[in-house]
Amino acid sequence: MKRLFLISLVAVFALSMVACSGKKASLTGNIKVDGSSTVYPITQAIAEEFKKANPDLNIAVGTSGTGGGFKKFVVGETDINDASRKVKDEEAAKAKENNIEMLELEVAYDGIAVVVNKDNTWVSDITVEELKKIWEPNSTVKLWSDVRPEWPKEPIKLYGPGTDSGTFDYFTEKVNGKEKAIRTDFTASEDDNVLVQGVAGDKYAMGYFGLAYFEENADKIKALKINGVEPTVDTVKNGTYKPLSRPLYIYVANKSLERPEVKEFVKFYLEKAKELVTEVGYIPLEDSKYQDGLNKIK
Repeated sequence: MKRLFLISLVAVFALSMVACSGKKASLTGNIKVDGSSTVYPITQAIAEEFKKANPDLNIAVGTSGTGGGFKKFVVGETDINDASRKVKDEEAAKAKENNIEMLELEVAYDGIAVVVNKDNTWVSDITVEELKKIWEPNSTVKLWSDVRPEWPKEPIKLYGPGTDSGTFDYFTEKVNGKEKAIRTDFTASEDDNVLVQGVAGDKYAMGYFGLAYFEENADKIKALKINGVEPTVDTVKNGTYKPLSRPLYIYVANKSLERPEVKEFVKFYLEKAKELVTEVGYIPLEDSKYQDGLNKIK
């Protein structure tokens, strides 16, 4: 009986060891992410979920804008850069100088919403030409009536992302025809919440930022149709919301991907993106694009 008991005990111990060996150990270390305030809500949501299984892992997610983030990324200060535009040639060249090889991964679709105050009753639709007239360098538009005579003879107050923002780069290129070409007399901030508050607090204000931030604050501000098309999930995904629809990216340093915590985090990002992108108000990619990303990092 004693011998049978010992054999059983050994068997139970062996089975428990097998079960334990099949369980993944919690990851440790530090992952540094910076970049786009537009992509931030996605990355932050992914990081929070990933940390549930890896509580000893530290993931720091900053929001210094796409360009501000690339300044850190190309000198090796961060592992991942959130980006609301593609990397620029000069940024890629700087990374090459510093032996930083990078992997570009699409993570979601987004639209840029042009927004006005809730009490704005005179405009619900605006053309790209009118946006250019308002926002172009040396614009002569001071009053709403300078755009259309029937609009109020009241000063137009403008709010937009700062110059380090990928949203700023994208908007100026698509609306004004040249990246970073814009009038200078507007309130700029890398924090989209500051822009929301500015527009929400002024009846005669106009601003622009990522669609997700509008949807979060749709009770405070309203989005304009562009050339008759409303910014929605469907119009952004099918490309009819022109010209302010775009893909969003993360850029990962190849050297960082050699660390298990970074590689597993990026894999988790692509595997969970479809679900979490929707939860934070963005538009998921097609399944095949997420799979392409996973194939790249294998």
